[in-house]
Amino acid sequence: MSSKKSSRQERRSAERKLKKSENAATVDIAKSTQSNSIPSYWMYGLIAIVLTFICFSNVGGLEFVNWDDDKNFSENPAVVNFNMGDFAALTSDIFSSHVIGNYNPLTIFSFAMDKIMFGFDNPGAWHWENLLFHLLCVFLVYRISLLLGLSWKGGLFVAILFGIHPMRVESVTWVTERKDVLFGFFFLWALYIYIRSKITTNKFDILWITGLMILSCLAKIQAVALPLTMLAVDYYMDKDLSFKNILSKVHYFIISLATGLVGIHFLNLQGSIEDVDKFSFFQRIFIGAYSFIVYCVKLIVPYELSPLYPYPESLPWYIFASIIALPIVLFILWKAHKLGKKHIVFGLGVFIFNIIFLLQILGAGQGFLADRFSYIPYLGLFFILGYYFDQFTKNDHRLRTSTFALSGLFVIAMGVMTFNQNKIWKNSGTMWSHVLKYYKNTDLPYGNRANYYRDAKKYDLALSDYDEAIRLKPFNPEALNSRARLYFNKGGAENLKLAAADYNTAIEKKLSLPKDPDRDVSLGEYYINLGATYAMLGNRTGAIEEFNRGLELKPNHVTGYLNRSVIYNQLGDYPNALQDIETYFTYNPYNADLWYEAGRLKRALNRLPEAVKDYTEAIRLNGKKGVFYYERSRTQSQLNQIDAAKRDL
Repeated sequence: MSSKKSSRQERRSAERKLKKSENAATVDIAKSTQSNSIPSYWMYGLIAIVLTFICFSNVGGLEFVNWDDDKNFSENPAVVNFNMGDFAALTSDIFSSHVIGNYNPLTIFSFAMDKIMFGFDNPGAWHWENLLFHLLCVFLVYRISLLLGLSWKGGLFVAILFGIHPMRVESVTWVTERKDVLFGFFFLWALYIYIRSKITTNKFDILWITGLMILSCLAKIQAVALPLTMLAVDYYMDKDLSFKNILSKVHYFIISLATGLVGIHFLNLQGSIEDVDKFSFFQRIFIGAYSFIVYCVKLIVPYELSPLYPYPESLPWYIFASIIALPIVLFILWKAHKLGKKHIVFGLGVFIFNIIFLLQILGAGQGFLADRFSYIPYLGLFFILGYYFDQFTKNDHRLRTSTFALSGLFVIAMGVMTFNQNKIWKNSGTMWSHVLKYYKNTDLPYGNRANYYRDAKKYDLALSDYDEAIRLKPFNPEALNSRARLYFNKGGAENLKLAAADYNTAIEKKLSLPKDPDRDVSLGEYYINLGATYAMLGNRTGAIEEFNRGLELKPNHVTGYLNRSVIYNQLGDYPNALQDIETYFTYNPYNADLWYEAGRLKRALNRLPEAVKDYTEAIRLNGKKGVFYYERSRTQSQLNQIDAAKRDL
């Protein structure tokens, strides 16, 4: 009897072992999650945060740069004019518009709030905020690594690499790339909850994930890859990609599709999706393959890091040879799947899903790759490294020792490189000078460095760079327009004549290009700049003519209305001067000085009650200027509002 009982027990034990073996992957992950849920384990993530902070501790001394920082916030009316008094309307404007073809309203909103809190004279605070979001991302990466079954050591290694790798620098130290760390924060938070929901379900998880994904997409369009990343997680944790799995994510794919369509719409409006005359779609496939390889190489050897990687004039042989990467990667994925190396399939899948849309095959950028594009994609490759770090530090003493030693040296090297790479973002001059170390035959860095020198009143250095930019690209009207601004800023009759000559040449070259909306917008700016030059030369009639041409082509050029209003005022044409100011207000109603000027014009036109209202609005926007109160008092006296006039005095 006892023999039968013993036999049944042995059979049940064997069945339990078999069942345990069949579910090994899921059980291992769950066990890892349970063991790593102890506070002492997740607290190790603070080590990664501290190391990352040390590597980026010099960002507080960085300035803004003239590469999209101006367009995104320092000269963006949606940010410059943002105030808490009109919070709802101005926020609505931000979420219904784009900036140079990019729809990332949550990022722009964060800039608007920074402007309220810090102003534009404290760039260090803006940089610290970027770093704060990056540190939050580092901690989320650590927690995600633990949920995916890595030990605290493996998770810490992944988080450190994510935090301090030199390819992170562009995303953290360039304020414009707030969108990277902001979208990354919501992306990783959503991914963390999704992975956790596969272990311990919560009925609110789907709402959390959906909300976080929407926020991530509003920060940067790159977040559309989140549903594909979820599929990679499904494969890794469940070893199954069933139709049911895919169908359960249909609402996430709908969010991605909607975000993508909105993004394409705004890119088309801006003209950022080119028809690409220089390289055909077929050629860009090879460029994409080459970029893919470079991203992989820079993971281990981050060589010649640059804010800009301009396209070559012609494609060398090695770019065409790079297509070999496609069959090699497919073979690795197939072989890893067959051998059950799901960590490799998962890591490569995360990398590919998140980088595939950024390989510039459609040609929506100025370079063939960008360090910032690796922010989330590298997570997959870091995970593979973390997995093997775990494996190599488990048993064999010599292997464990050598792994710790090599990994430590690699981390130190990456940290030092990152700290030094931050320094190139000190200002526009240092940044563009760094680009020119590697790309001396590209006009863009010369032109942008010249703009920096011009604004710093280093006119000789600026002129030298403008001349070089024009030499490299003689048919570039933008460089001529910028050099003309230098002459205009220097002042004096001779410089103003040189400015007018450059503006006229820029207009001539622009008119020779095929007609399109982007061409007309640039032409409008050139005409308005030429008008301002004629005004300074005393040619008011010529100035009005150029302003008229410019505003017809670029009707939202607010400075054009302002300048034309000044000339009308000088000519005694008060009705037209007032009309231009009122048009200006439709774009920017927050300029106190212009409300004051509107009041003066209405007083001159004997529209006294309206003048009082305009002076009052000027005072509301800036109550510190005594002349506003004085002019309102004079006007109130004319209206026999003596008590009110006395109060203003």
